[in-house]
Amino acid sequence: MSSLPKILIYSRENDPAQTLVEGLVGRFESVRADSMEQALELLRQGGFSGLCLFEDSIPHLCEASLLPRSGGILSQLDDGVAVLDLSLRVVWCNRRFEELAGTAVCPAGRGFFDVFPPNGPLDPDPSPFHTSAASGICAQSRMKLGEKTYLQVHATPVTSAGQTEPTYFAVLVRDITRETLLQEKLNAIFEAGLELGDMSTEDLRELSFEERIEVLKAQIVDFTQRLLQYETVEIRLLDPVSRELTPLLNVGMLPEAANRVLKALPQDNGVTGFVAYSGQSYLCTDPKNDPLYLKGAAGACSSLTVPLKWHDRILGTFNVESTRAGAFSSQDLQFLELFGREVAVALNKLNLLAAEKISTATESTERMLCEVAQPVDDVLNDAAWIIEKYIGHDPSVVQRLQAILKAARSIKQSILRTGEELAPREGSAALPSASAQRHRLRGKRILVVDNEDEIRQKARALLVPHGCEVESAHNGEEALRKVRNFQYDAVLADIRLPDMNGYDCFRLIKETQPTATVVLMTGFGYDAGHSIVKARQQGMKSVLYKPFREEMLLDEVEKAATHYGAVIVNQGEAAGTTAADPKPAGPAGS
Repeated sequence: MSSLPKILIYSRENDPAQTLVEGLVGRFESVRADSMEQALELLRQGGFSGLCLFEDSIPHLCEASLLPRSGGILSQLDDGVAVLDLSLRVVWCNRRFEELAGTAVCPAGRGFFDVFPPNGPLDPDPSPFHTSAASGICAQSRMKLGEKTYLQVHATPVTSAGQTEPTYFAVLVRDITRETLLQEKLNAIFEAGLELGDMSTEDLRELSFEERIEVLKAQIVDFTQRLLQYETVEIRLLDPVSRELTPLLNVGMLPEAANRVLKALPQDNGVTGFVAYSGQSYLCTDPKNDPLYLKGAAGACSSLTVPLKWHDRILGTFNVESTRAGAFSSQDLQFLELFGREVAVALNKLNLLAAEKISTATESTERMLCEVAQPVDDVLNDAAWIIEKYIGHDPSVVQRLQAILKAARSIKQSILRTGEELAPREGSAALPSASAQRHRLRGKRILVVDNEDEIRQKARALLVPHGCEVESAHNGEEALRKVRNFQYDAVLADIRLPDMNGYDCFRLIKETQPTATVVLMTGFGYDAGHSIVKARQQGMKSVLYKPFREEMLLDEVEKAATHYGAVIVNQGEAAGTTAADPKPAGPAGS
């Protein structure tokens, strides 16, 4: 037996291979292989110190690349490479193939599907081998192993010289678990988004705003824990007026953290406040040394916070925390941002439904008030006239009329309360209600004196939604009769009334109710009687111009009504206030 090292020489051409064999005589024991089948059989027998491949065999990559074993280039690849015979038995494989197979023993001689028993195909073609054999080109398919392992298999038919039918399969096996799980999570987030908005508008309309929020919160918690696998969750909604971040949902947060008052500010309001202020996501990898972090979950070692955005508008924040250091990656941030967008869409839908309900309730309330306002005012005017006629004559008639007046006023208040009950409560939605911005007008009683129906209706339409109790008079005589009998926080009077000018109306009202704030109105800018000038000399502070501009009307009435509230004195005994009117009033009350 020769003691020389043995070398296997493989070439598709005879001459160069023979020349090399002759040149190695005396230094190596050369063994020639004329076909891939012969080379593979010789390699299986073992004992070779080296392998020589000629250039003519390199273009036939499938054949030539199958021969190197451990230590060769193919063994360093991140993909598994193998040669299968036509019965799909493993003839040769590299080290990565063995690793993917999960075995320390070379799987040569075993069937491919014995090495990789599939849990199910991911593609319509469960076996790429038959497809590649039939087509003569590479075919691929994805397969699932166990619960969470996914492989992609490429099969290429290999033919020997002078043959048309394949004799082997060159197989590449790639681990695609990470990409597949990533895509599955993206798909799941997309499906979760569809489910968050899956309830029909008709279904949601049957629920109160609070019930809708509870449904949404339950879905968010389920998707966050099941899909993203985050156990600690906190969502806060941003009030665009106060900039306060109100808790909507928290799971796993410490009580002091859940109840903490936070605002959308860059400092002293934690990561949540910074994210709401900047609109940028924030990955906190070291809470103990992060200057923005405020303690949220017990033992938190990492946190991730993203803004909830609808277009460019920030609705709130979505925060998750973990007790594991480095629990979140940039990929987790992307997932939470994607899911956060779906949550923002769902919140926006609820806000739109809430706004629609508020709008519908407000519109219905205004229409009902418009229908009853003038008849109620007529009742008040007539009752005031009768009361003045019967004062000192028949106290029982006056008492009965006072009850009628109280009932007439309660009609409008009942309509307002019903409208508010039909709409979501203030602060329920992420968008604040308009009335919250004019809370100082709520409960103020305003008298509008003008002979034009349109002006009286317009003033009522602008003031009632903010909680004002609006009454009206057609002329100065009606206004004075009401002022003598009922108390008002502010009186808006036109300078051109059918029976008197604005100054006389102003003067007589002030004589009757010295604490009343009177604002004169003009629609032409021309004051023939100089009512405005004279009234200013008597202390009038404001003038309103018609047609009304909403903000100007609200500003002036708010200032006038607030002034009344500041200087009001108890005139009950002097003016004869009765228990029927909670405000200081004239002889009858209301």
